[in-house]
Amino acid sequence: MQNKRKIPLLFVILGLFLQLFTAIPAQAADDFTIKAEAAFAIDADSGKIFYDQNGSTPLAIASVTKMITTYLVLDAIKQQRTTWDAQVPISDYAAENSTNPELSNVPLSKDQTYSVKDLYDAAIIESGNAAAIALAEFLAGSEHAFVDQMRQLVASWGITDAILVNASGLNNYFLGDRRYPDTGEEDENMMSARSVAIVARHLIKDHPEYLETSKVAKTQFAPGTDSAVEMENSNSMLPGLANAKEGVDGLKTGTTEKAGACFAGTMERDGRRVITVVLNASNEVRDKNARFVETSNLMDYCFNNWQLKTVDLANQPMTGETELPVVDGKQEEVQLQNDGVVQVWARNDMDLNQLTTETQMNDTLLNDGKLIAPVRKGEKLGVTTVKLNQDDLGYVDPNEAPSASVVTSSSVEKANIFLLIWRKILDFFN
Repeated sequence: MQNKRKIPLLFVILGLFLQLFTAIPAQAADDFTIKAEAAFAIDADSGKIFYDQNGSTPLAIASVTKMITTYLVLDAIKQQRTTWDAQVPISDYAAENSTNPELSNVPLSKDQTYSVKDLYDAAIIESGNAAAIALAEFLAGSEHAFVDQMRQLVASWGITDAILVNASGLNNYFLGDRRYPDTGEEDENMMSARSVAIVARHLIKDHPEYLETSKVAKTQFAPGTDSAVEMENSNSMLPGLANAKEGVDGLKTGTTEKAGACFAGTMERDGRRVITVVLNASNEVRDKNARFVETSNLMDYCFNNWQLKTVDLANQPMTGETELPVVDGKQEEVQLQNDGVVQVWARNDMDLNQLTTETQMNDTLLNDGKLIAPVRKGEKLGVTTVKLNQDDLGYVDPNEAPSASVVTSSSVEKANIFLLIWRKILDFFN
């Protein structure tokens, strides 16, 4: 009798446990936080925002700056303004910086030259500050002129919150009288986590070869020369390093007293790539791996909670104009419809049936709001964008929100002369 009474109770307990267990994913999506001053995550391909925690506040970014610096190096290579083998002289400024024991560097001698490729590798892998300075001076004539290029570059991407004062990401304190004109003695490069994600996205879309260097865990600086020295990537999430995570192949760490521990990371899994940004990770004093732990959590959150879903816009009602008048057509109006399906990023707890569409007609294709016969079936006249009602995050570039073309649902032939005359007679009497 005791066994028979225990079995139902066991089932009740098991049922309660399963309810709690299955509720965890949705709960985690709502309550998920990153232990950092700011965190941001996007889909690298579409720019869809997956996570935003204080992502619009400008903060110090330290050596994350070097993503901008190396972007300009890659631009110079692409535009054939320099080559990987070009030899770079070392100024007193860069040489002195390279031997400062407080800073991350490979030692550089002003009595030697180094290839652009060696300095580029050192800036990314070892986070070499002097290497970044030497590249800036070589490409622009001075670090100040290079900073002007950095500012122009991010402005061209629509970034308005950046404060850029040097090529390395160091606090101005370490630059002394070489700091950029009219900047403070302890100024640093600053940018929001959102803007860092935009920089990272441009970097790997415009120059995917960056990942070939950023994924290198260990290598040698200037191999085969008297300056050869071992380098270990400051990104310990790479294979073989302390916080290795499969699929991680970049991007850039950054650390200063003002910025704290920062990391712009990227990871690819099953053909999907995410970009994550963690600025000033908490508990860094107690846990030197805090930025990587939080980045790993953020990457898992993105892959586990966001999926690409298909929405058939042909079955969605049109907003705004549903038909257009046709001048001189056999039919005087033509119906409009959304064309095809769109791919929409949705968090697991979002309802795909709760969505909003917005139609924007291309007025340049119309004649005072009208079409002129003949009209082809499927003629593209505008776009309909889609937004899930439960998604307030959007895209880093609103123009990349999922959309489908607005097209004519049928063709309209031009009316013959007799029909046109008859219509004019009717118009006259009406």
